[in-house]
Amino acid sequence: MDYCLGDGDGSAAIWSGEPVLDVDGDGQLDAIGLDVDGDGRFDDAVADFDHDGFADHVVFDLDDDGRAEAYFTDDGSGTWTVGVDGRTEQLRWFGVDGVEHPAGGSVVDFDGDGQADDRLLDVNRDGLADRVLVDGKALVDTDGDGRWDVTLLDSDGDGRADAATQV
Repeated sequence: MDYCLGDGDGSAAIWSGEPVLDVDGDGQLDAIGLDVDGDGRFDDAVADFDHDGFADHVVFDLDDDGRAEAYFTDDGSGTWTVGVDGRTEQLRWFGVDGVEHPAGGSVVDFDGDGQADDRLLDVNRDGLADRVLVDGKALVDTDGDGRWDVTLLDSDGDGRADAATQV
C-alpha cells in the first residue's frame, strides 16, 4: 500500500508498506501502524478501505478494541478531510430527493439498494453530511445547505475524479 503524508513545512513524502492491521473489521489486512500524530505511540494507522493499493484513511489513537478517536479520509480531491466513524458521532444527511434522514452513523444505504455500504463524510464538522461516496462517485454539497450540488465520477477507479456534473 502506498501512502503520502506531509511534513508540516509544505513538503510531503510517499512511502510503501504491507498492511498488517484490519482497521475496518472486514477480515482483510488494510492498514499500517504508525505514529502519525507524534505522541510517541504507534497507535495510529494509514488504511486502504477500498483495497486499491493507496491509503484512503488515516486513523488516530486506535484502542485495543479497534475503535479510533478520529478518522481522516481522502474524499477524492487529494486532501485528507475529517470523517465520522459512525460509533461516537451522529450525522444528519439529505437524500438526492431532498428528504432529510435522521442522525445516524457514517455508513448508510444512500442509493436505496438495500445495502448500507455508502459512506457519508462531514468535512466541516457541523453534523450534516457534505460528501457521500457511492458506487465509484462522490456527491458534494458545495455550499453547506444540505443539498447535493456536484457529482464527481471516478470512471477508471484510480481514486481521482475524472468528471464533474451538476446534480
